[in-house]
Amino acid sequence: MLLDDFFIRAIVVGIGIAIIAGPFGCFVVWKRLSYFGETLAHSSLLGVALGYVFSINISITVFFISSIVAMLLFLLNEKTDLNSDSLLGLLSHASLSIGLLVVGYLSYIRFDMMGLLFGDILAVTRLDIFIVWVLGGIFICILFSIWKSLLAGTVNRDIAFSENMSPRRSELIYMILLSGIIAISIKIIGILLITGLLIIPAAMARNLANSPIQMVIISMCAGVISVVAGLFSSLSLNTASGPSILLIALLMFILSLAPIKRLISGTNK
Repeated sequence: MLLDDFFIRAIVVGIGIAIIAGPFGCFVVWKRLSYFGETLAHSSLLGVALGYVFSINISITVFFISSIVAMLLFLLNEKTDLNSDSLLGLLSHASLSIGLLVVGYLSYIRFDMMGLLFGDILAVTRLDIFIVWVLGGIFICILFSIWKSLLAGTVNRDIAFSENMSPRRSELIYMILLSGIIAISIKIIGILLITGLLIIPAAMARNLANSPIQMVIISMCAGVISVVAGLFSSLSLNTASGPSILLIALLMFILSLAPIKRLISGTNK
């Protein structure tokens, strides 16, 4: 079966996003930051609106707004006694409300809300592929440069501080990198689906992995399988590509709930 160029581009860019989302999604699961991903996704609506107002590429404005929200969360965590859930709820609803107000004010501009929410992976260009793979590679390199201190701070911040690992700085860098991932992905898979691709493969990997590195590898592989299988199923069944990708990821998560580890250990005995 001959595949059209647009479908091949969708597969290439989807695999790139899945590989990027794998290690970052693992930290989302480990640090219980799933709502943080939703907060950044909600704030991206304001970034999109500002992009239209100032005629700037929306990836730039989304990254700018998401980074501000990430830094606000970091500062509020340090300066207040409120827990993270409360702060995330505050920032999420505040940024979403401001974004909706700005969108409502721009009545002269037609917004493709479905495109913003779910993206259009089949409409990606070669430039999108270049951005995802190059910036994504840079993001992953930066993540692995702070891997030790970030993981130590996730396990026990006091021990990380005692070892002079600067876990706070690593957490802030991680949050900004996560903002960058959402910025480069919003056009391709949308506001709602990027958080799903961050969380579901990582959650599935946690059910199977025995170590952090193993979890990262399984998460990346699960994301790639979800993208490829989801795109081919959407092609054959004529369904929306983004939701099809997440449905495959969800099915893989459900399969991971089976007692595979017990079965393996039983055969080893």
